[in-house]
Amino acid sequence: MCEGITAELQGIDLGDQRLNKRSQQIIEALAANPEASVNSACGGWSDTLAAYRFFNNRAIEPDRILQPHIEATKRRMNDHPVVLVLQDTTELDYTSHPPDDARCLNTEDRFGLYDHTHLAVTPDGLSLGVVGVEYFDRTEESLGEAEKRKTLPIEEKESFRWLTGYRLASQLACDCPDTQVVSVADREADIYDIFVESEEKDESVDFIIRAKVNRCTPEHEPDSGPAVYRKVRDEVSASELRATRTIDLRQTPKRKARKAELEIRAMRVTVKPPHARSSLPSVTYNVVLVEEINGPNDGTDVSWLLITTLPIDSVEDILRVIDYYVARWTIEVYFRVFKTGCRVEEIQLEKLDRLKNCLAFYKVIAWRVMYLTYMNRECPSLPCNTVFDDCEWMSVWRVVTKKQLPETPPTLSEFMALLAQLGGYNNRATEPPPGPQPIWVGIRRMTDFAIAWLAFGPNAETTYV
Repeated sequence: MCEGITAELQGIDLGDQRLNKRSQQIIEALAANPEASVNSACGGWSDTLAAYRFFNNRAIEPDRILQPHIEATKRRMNDHPVVLVLQDTTELDYTSHPPDDARCLNTEDRFGLYDHTHLAVTPDGLSLGVVGVEYFDRTEESLGEAEKRKTLPIEEKESFRWLTGYRLASQLACDCPDTQVVSVADREADIYDIFVESEEKDESVDFIIRAKVNRCTPEHEPDSGPAVYRKVRDEVSASELRATRTIDLRQTPKRKARKAELEIRAMRVTVKPPHARSSLPSVTYNVVLVEEINGPNDGTDVSWLLITTLPIDSVEDILRVIDYYVARWTIEVYFRVFKTGCRVEEIQLEKLDRLKNCLAFYKVIAWRVMYLTYMNRECPSLPCNTVFDDCEWMSVWRVVTKKQLPETPPTLSEFMALLAQLGGYNNRATEPPPGPQPIWVGIRRMTDFAIAWLAFGPNAETTYV
């Protein structure tokens, strides 16, 4: 069972074949019940103790655990003409049960880690895999030094992670020469150094970054004196309307789902470096302004200023930039699966090193839930036994449909609907395909059924007296 997930660790090299084998046993156990604790998932004290010893082994590092999955992700990237490398940060809060060496989050009484993840996806939202992870935290002394940090070199700032992520995307483009790689990030990545590096290095990749700073152009505002420069947003707002569009906005904690009517403008601009980085050169890039009209005016209206090196010559080009940016939402869903589906903030381990080793497995497990979710939408007619073992799909079929097994395996779409029903999906004709939550719950129940199928099913070899 879970052959798909153990395949992600094929070729793992931890310096000892016993450790390599144990890593596959651990990920198989954790993936079978993503919501369970380590103790519960391992199913017995001897396996639980072996897992804890594995996490505590000083020869093991999270990067080494993830490396075979990263290589598998690159192979999947090579199968697609365009891949977006999304980078974003989420908070892992362990305040209620912090490891002994845990440090601060944003206040001195909150403990945990910041998790900066790089996720490769297709423009349609199919998650191909995790290609990088960086963790960081803060000391109590550093919490009140925001102003001091502004003057530090970029390499000494937390924001350096965004430049590192852009460089990672550039390296992936070299590793996958037949695939167009685009780096995509939200407002925190509005780092001037990325724009300079993009212009100066031949091996840099295209990017889309939502602007946080309304930067200055070299032109002065008329009749305002030499110290007042024109702003990029004002320039593009005054440009011609290039297109209109209606998009579906998903529900978030701050807004309800709704349709948004958008006006779209785009132009090429040159911007000055920030005052604190005046030694850097000016840069030129494209900007796409997306503004909602007739919105609710409740603070959730769409207003995106997207900075990009992708072309904006035609309406098709401009809409492509927007589509690629909208795909960034995939990493938000990934974090939800990682934190809520896998309950990683409930893990209780004594040291941060042990915790990070454990988190590396859940990074891959959360990806697989995402992959199955979107594979169902991308390849619904694929036979389900290309993804699931016979004991998995057969047991679920019998439990949910209460019918005899079909002569041939059902399609992925048919089976995923059954699997999601185990997680609360209603499977009505008017409903969209299931999302990640019913799938991760369904996987847990499927595993129980599959174990029973192997033990007591028609091909079981054990005889009980």
